[in-house]
Amino acid sequence: MQKNEPKPGPSNAHLKQVLGLPTGILLVAGIMIGSGVFKKIVPMSQALHSETYILMAWIIAGIITMFGAFTYAGLATMTTQTGGVYEYLRLIYGNFIAFTFGWTIFTIIGSGAIAALSFVFAQSVNTLIPLPDPLSAYKDIGIGHAIFPFTNSGIKLLAVFTIILLTWVNYRGVNKAGILNNIVTTAKILGIVLLIISGLSYTTPATVAAITTAATPEVKGAALFSGLFGAMLSALWAYDGWANITFVTGEIKNPKRNIPLAIIGGVGIAMTLYVLLNYAYMKVLPVSELAQLGSNKIAAAEVAGILMGKTGALTIALLIMVSTFGALNACIISYPRVYFRMAQENVFFKKAANVHPAFSTPHIALLYSAIWSIMLVCSGTFDQITNLVIFASYAFFALATCGLVHMKMKKVITAKVIGYPVIPIIIICFCVALIINTIVTQTEASIIGLLLILSGIPFFMYFTKAYKANAKSSDQP
Repeated sequence: MQKNEPKPGPSNAHLKQVLGLPTGILLVAGIMIGSGVFKKIVPMSQALHSETYILMAWIIAGIITMFGAFTYAGLATMTTQTGGVYEYLRLIYGNFIAFTFGWTIFTIIGSGAIAALSFVFAQSVNTLIPLPDPLSAYKDIGIGHAIFPFTNSGIKLLAVFTIILLTWVNYRGVNKAGILNNIVTTAKILGIVLLIISGLSYTTPATVAAITTAATPEVKGAALFSGLFGAMLSALWAYDGWANITFVTGEIKNPKRNIPLAIIGGVGIAMTLYVLLNYAYMKVLPVSELAQLGSNKIAAAEVAGILMGKTGALTIALLIMVSTFGALNACIISYPRVYFRMAQENVFFKKAANVHPAFSTPHIALLYSAIWSIMLVCSGTFDQITNLVIFASYAFFALATCGLVHMKMKKVITAKVIGYPVIPIIIICFCVALIINTIVTQTEASIIGLLLILSGIPFFMYFTKAYKANAKSSDQP
């Protein structure tokens, strides 16, 4: 048996290659274009106080993301197995590092993204139709003065229901989930384009511009460096998810060709929309006013309200609903495939390797994903979860990029990689700087992230021990 072939697992069935390149591109764009682009301009304005620096943060984050697309395009030539980055790390570093990544996907990156997107979807529904708060009497009951599961109970209940609904759709076939993704992603791209056109056509009164410009403080030195990285953390959340297409490699037609093209195409669409949309925000509302918006305010809704009144605010609420719903669906398509591949390698709960006999989906892996994501919805806030996602994602991004360099030097990867070796070196340096800055500026969140990553060690020992015991017993007559 070759190293990149799946080990015998609880099911001998295979996932089917049914998704084409257009669906792949829209899947990448669909995951990326979620909630971040509509609200992250607020914390970015608070950190930088400068239109130029904010646009710079979006552009740099977009360039790093595109560099990452080039890197993963090279890694994608190594295998056609489902699992993507998990599989790349397994082939490069072995089972433990790959498991640590997969476990982090399960505990933070994947489930955290699903929880955050479902929560923001429910928030956007709440702006249109105020939801009841049936558990408000218990809102002050908390765990460790940090987790309050009964706060915003109406929003949380809707978020939970949405996860269950989309898990059911994905349970019944990746083709159906892919069609839903294509429809929703196309709709939200068109909606964002209309908002960009409206914003760029807006003329700010000169007197307002003069007053707000004079009141804006200038950020310099170390504060600028830290603020820029903090702003990029927000931008990178909006860009996050571009690598998820690799997780469904086993269900993409001609994956060695189409995976790289899908990543580059999807990232290109998102980067163009993000930069233009944030420029449009700042053309309508000065940075100083954006910075003053509270955490419960959505910048896109405020801008649309100025442009189109109540109709604009309603339009943005609907657009955020569509965007987060589509991104959530795309995440539910992709992340459980990692758990499925881990189970095939006997380093996850073994039933996650099962393939549904009728729908050809990793149905048990989908259920595991839904259960943990629902727990995160009840226990964490949106920003706490997204910060953990970026911190963990870029730690493994650095490892994968180092792996690309290693495999190129060993001539395991012989295909041409755009920008090699300069781009991988830039990515590694950027990831290290981002991780260090995150640890310094968000120490508590970083510690929680590290603890969740390290929590996989006893599980890895359990899974490997259980597999050896099962293998030993099966060898006995």
